[in-house]
Amino acid sequence: MNDQLAITDQTDSDQTSAGMSSRPSPFQTDQVVTIAGGHFVHDTYTAFLAPLLPLLQSNLGITYAAAGSLVVFMQLPSLLNPFIGYMADRISLRYFIILAPAITATLMSSMGLASTYAVLAILLFAAGISVAAFHAPAPAMIGRVAGLRVGTGMSIFMASGELARTVGPIVAIAGVGWFGLDGMWCLAVVGWLTSVVLYFRLRHISARPASQRHDSLADIWPTARRVFPAMTWLMSGRVFMMAALTTYLAIFVKDELGGSLWLAAISLTLLEAAGVVGALLSGTLSDRFGRSRVLFVLLGLAPILMLFFLYGPGWLTALTLIGLGLTAISPQPVLLALVQDEFPNHRALANGTFLALSFLMRAFGIWVIGMVADQYGLSNAFLLACLTAFLSLPAVFFLPKRKTAIRTEKEW
Repeated sequence: MNDQLAITDQTDSDQTSAGMSSRPSPFQTDQVVTIAGGHFVHDTYTAFLAPLLPLLQSNLGITYAAAGSLVVFMQLPSLLNPFIGYMADRISLRYFIILAPAITATLMSSMGLASTYAVLAILLFAAGISVAAFHAPAPAMIGRVAGLRVGTGMSIFMASGELARTVGPIVAIAGVGWFGLDGMWCLAVVGWLTSVVLYFRLRHISARPASQRHDSLADIWPTARRVFPAMTWLMSGRVFMMAALTTYLAIFVKDELGGSLWLAAISLTLLEAAGVVGALLSGTLSDRFGRSRVLFVLLGLAPILMLFFLYGPGWLTALTLIGLGLTAISPQPVLLALVQDEFPNHRALANGTFLALSFLMRAFGIWVIGMVADQYGLSNAFLLACLTAFLSLPAVFFLPKRKTAIRTEKEW
């Protein structure tokens, strides 16, 4: 009964009991795994775009910047995340989470049906709306069912997304081989089946904070002013490296290293597979050792490994991709956990704001890397991304500090 009171909002009395209880809710493993499973299937479809960029670029005859801009069109609706998050803190948007895998799967599997760049851009924009509707409330739901172990919950949630981006490139290329680019829509059936499962598992789970306290936006502003400038600085330093690795890696392998489309997809898979491990470890370690310490180590190692990727011997390429997955991708769970820590009563709003900022900077990073690649080559663009990543390190010292050691239920 206590578990149900902590995670359901079927009645106002349930919500009040959950919000006012002095005993923190336990870590709800089954619900965390369910949400993470939905995240895995959803993001598998969003991972179709990057490995197919070389094929789409060739078919449409577009530049590096135009190809990268397809990712920007897909992420443009992320600007709605603060609004979606604001709503999720007041009314449970669980059905956004439940329906998103089906909708995203349908749209992303239909890319081959787009005959022009404009049609493809519109299709990806529509998919981006579904992506935003899932990602703004989902971490808040994780924060609700994870109890005190928010970092661990975020690690599992983010690791499922990284696992999706590991599997997605292989599924996408295999789908092209099985059905052709214009027949990939057949793959959407898995997304619809996932939404059915999520309905039966999550229809009574709230995406709102357990507390029913709703401060005004003016009350939230002092915390936002303390947290987001440092996070913006941190993200702006690493955004070019993330844009290079997650958007242009497949094209880099094909054009600069002379690899096939399959080798490009495998490179993405290798990077993201290591990212799964990194995401699982980073949030959990930050619960125990502190967010800032873990971030400093990851942000310091990632650009060094990228230099080895660019200028090391060929036999080192696979190892450096693994290292980059472990370090360059894995800070995201720590950043999300930090947001959840600082805004316990407005987690969805804060998460949506964080995602919107991430989009704005990532869109700029994708555009800059594409423009530099068109003018000076992809290798020089990747070098620029690597060097600017070092600029994020000083921002760690300006992040909020708090003790994050995990307490057991007996200690409460």
